[in-house]
Amino acid sequence: MLNELLRGAKNAGAEVEIVQVKDLNIKHCRGCLRCNLVKRCALRGDDWKELSLKILSADAIVFASPVYFHHVTGDLKKVLDRFRSFVNVQLKDDGLIHTPWTVWNKKFVLLMSQGSSDKADSKPAIELFGFITEIMGPDNSFKSLLGKRLVVPGQIKMSENELKDLYLKLELPLRLVKKDYPLNISLLKACYHTGLNFSV
Repeated sequence: MLNELLRGAKNAGAEVEIVQVKDLNIKHCRGCLRCNLVKRCALRGDDWKELSLKILSADAIVFASPVYFHHVTGDLKKVLDRFRSFVNVQLKDDGLIHTPWTVWNKKFVLLMSQGSSDKADSKPAIELFGFITEIMGPDNSFKSLLGKRLVVPGQIKMSENELKDLYLKLELPLRLVKKDYPLNISLLKACYHTGLNFSV
């Protein structure tokens, strides 16, 4: 999914950089609230400062993650928690007010693959990204693309026969292949065209 989106973005002339969050040294947010005072994350000694500058300068941010337990991976969630430093958070008697230090105008895309057939299993992650997109500025856009019933690497690009062999091993009904094969092709096309919209 990500490769197809990046192929579309490159064909549109966009400059692309891939960041593997699992390879970064990102500390957990401690909820110290110092970012409300200094307007940046107060934690030091990790890769957040460099990563946050890349995030701030990007016109579009694509997040790609498998869904293991109703959400993105733990490594990506650590990064998302540090997004707290991009906003001033005020506690009110009826909730919180989030005010970004800088109003963003970015495209947010969330790509997720999950083994489940039920899109509700990724709903918590989609809602979080929708919330981030909203609080960071009214001109942001958000799109999510979800691959369902994907359990092994490369499955989305499998042929019908390869899917049949896999579904036999997984003890899934073979009738699902006729449904899933065209859905996988369609999803890859949607990823590619999403990347094409990153035209410069």
